[in-house]
Amino acid sequence: MSSDGVVVDEAVRAAWDAYRVLEKRTPAEERQQAQQRVRAAIDSFGREEVSRSAVFLVGVLTGYLIAEPPGGGDQLDPLSDLIPAVIRRLPCFELADPEQVPMATGVLMAAAMGMDTVAWRDRFGKIPQKEAMVHGFVLWLLADLFDSLVERPGAIDQMMRETFETMSTEDR
Repeated sequence: MSSDGVVVDEAVRAAWDAYRVLEKRTPAEERQQAQQRVRAAIDSFGREEVSRSAVFLVGVLTGYLIAEPPGGGDQLDPLSDLIPAVIRRLPCFELADPEQVPMATGVLMAAAMGMDTVAWRDRFGKIPQKEAMVHGFVLWLLADLFDSLVERPGAIDQMMRETFETMSTEDR
């Protein structure tokens, strides 16, 4: 496990791949490839690191949605718009354990306050599997909100994949 709010790039990519597995618009072959990359990242870096990376991405998307609302709309208020909208939709996911919602809310609040979400979450110890799933669902909900605001399904996925491609090119 990395420390001080730092996460491994490949684990971040795997956390995004977990989003792509949840996303119904992901073609079957791409979904299967995403599942394989998630498994490989878990084997290489551990489930904890991939979970921490999902927390990182929740922070990134939350910060982006608050600071630069996509589609040029009004700025989202985290306390009255963003966080309640996400938390209210969590029960749509059958596997979302209600006992994990307070920690997911805390991560969203930390992001809204401009804090490092990974460092904030790390203070509470390892991320249990049930909580990790909820962070994955929150990530999906934030991505869905982004796509809704720009009125273009798949927009955030395209943006994230382009970002990862750029990172891969820079690593060479």
